[in-house]
Amino acid sequence: MKIFCVGRNYADHAKELKNEVPEEPVIFMKPKSALLQGPTPFYYPEFSNELHYEVELVLNICKNGKYIPQDQAGKYYDRITAGIDFTARDIQAELKKKGLPWEKAKAWDNSAVVGTWVDITPVMLKNPILFSLQKNKGTVQSGNSKDMIFSFDHIVSHISTYFSLNIGDLIFTGTPAGVGECVTGDVLEGFLGDERMFELEIR
Repeated sequence: MKIFCVGRNYADHAKELKNEVPEEPVIFMKPKSALLQGPTPFYYPEFSNELHYEVELVLNICKNGKYIPQDQAGKYYDRITAGIDFTARDIQAELKKKGLPWEKAKAWDNSAVVGTWVDITPVMLKNPILFSLQKNKGTVQSGNSKDMIFSFDHIVSHISTYFSLNIGDLIFTGTPAGVGECVTGDVLEGFLGDERMFELEIR
């Protein structure tokens, strides 16, 4: 199982971090060990002093593929949920200053959270998909799939040009504006529309 992540897929988020809006999908990966499993508690990483949440729509790959045409990409994912791509922002900032890779800031154990999966229907894909994150019962991020720079199908096709996609792979499709810091004791809740997908306490 591989975890693919798309960076800067919402223009407002790219601007809030003072990044350029990309001309093609920005792809990075997390290892399987980054996925927080089942009832495992989430602990604030000891190496960071600035942990940020980033809520995202996450796709589940249901079919093996390589070099997938964009007009066929919809056949390769079947479920969706809300998830968090946790980022050690202080570590990332230091790595970016030095022009170094981001793995230590993005790909550490349990840095990827996924919620309850929902089957994707044709009707769902015809309408904007709304998602959000609450911190301690207050909404801190609100996203809409229509605001993505690169669509689901574009992302799947693009990734498959460089990597084989396999059943069970996950794609984090990017975060909207509003990313921010969380601390020990915070409770994060992710929503798909009005339905809660996950609840997570930072320990």
